[in-house]
Amino acid sequence: MAIFHMQINTVSRSSGRNAPASAAYRAGERIRNERTGALYDHRGRRDVLHKEIFLPSSLEHSGGAPEWARDRAMLWNAAERIETRDNSRVAREYMVALPAELSASGRVALARAFARQISDRYAVAVDLAVHAPRPFGDPRNFHAHLLASTREVRPGGFGPKVGLDMNGTVRAELGLPSGRSEFAALRQRWAELVNEHLRAAQVEARVDARSLAAQGIDREPLPRLPWAAIAAERRGERSEVAERIRERYWARVAARTERAAAQRESERSAGALPRVEPTQASPSFDSRERQRQAVRNWMQYRASRAASTPGGRSPAERLRRDAVAAWRAFRESGSQRDGRQGGSERRSGTDLPDALGHDRDLSR
Repeated sequence: MAIFHMQINTVSRSSGRNAPASAAYRAGERIRNERTGALYDHRGRRDVLHKEIFLPSSLEHSGGAPEWARDRAMLWNAAERIETRDNSRVAREYMVALPAELSASGRVALARAFARQISDRYAVAVDLAVHAPRPFGDPRNFHAHLLASTREVRPGGFGPKVGLDMNGTVRAELGLPSGRSEFAALRQRWAELVNEHLRAAQVEARVDARSLAAQGIDREPLPRLPWAAIAAERRGERSEVAERIRERYWARVAARTERAAAQRESERSAGALPRVEPTQASPSFDSRERQRQAVRNWMQYRASRAASTPGGRSPAERLRRDAVAAWRAFRESGSQRDGRQGGSERRSGTDLPDALGHDRDLSR
């Protein structure tokens, strides 16, 4: 089943990011940030299936496309130089999932079509990189990164901010829709483009940019796990972050199930729904019961995991407890020693770099 996924992010200095680093990582190349001198070398990547820089068609057709914008290092260093603030947005990224149902060439064609439309829509440079699934990951996870400039590309350099990076007041003065409306339009256009390519490939699957509620689908959206948590579990390690996310998800499923059951019972009591005879199977009840059983199974699994460790504690919790106990013992011995020496100096909580530092690492 084809999956709709589109994530729009900014590359901002306020978050410690920069355009050359982002471009080097996504394209699998070696680029130096001329502003800071930092070198980013990702030539060891083997999952980059396609990379290409798109410039506005208006420049391409008129012969005014600047050569510096075709060079990845020159392009993104120019994007860095034009911004002067410490919190400047130097690039914008569109990350999209490519349908596994399409062929390799079909996925590249789809990504290229979207890159072309983004470049022409905003008159920006778009650096496209198509990636294969990660090793030992989901083999269907083909995706593309479109790193776009935040400013219009002109023959002599960058122009003003455009698109989603345009000031809201300027957008209103020009009669352009709000940023929220622009986001929605981009998501809808990507869904339409995906479905066009699926249809052309004679694939029955389709995607929908709308939320589950807008589609009339009554179920809880699946949770998104951080990549670090996924990687830890694939190494056979326990991820407390992933477990908390799953626990909250199943709690939401259980709450939704209970609300649906209560609403159905209320409608049945009011005579809006026919009462099902005890001998007659109820598909909706079966579905609700399966959801409740799934929640019970998950809670039993959590309980068994806790019972499998001494005192019901996880290895990370035992390490934290032992570290705190060792530190307290150290402080007590130090206090006794200082007392014998007549010292009155007391240690503060800031003297805990190792204990607290390890505690933070183990809780990730």
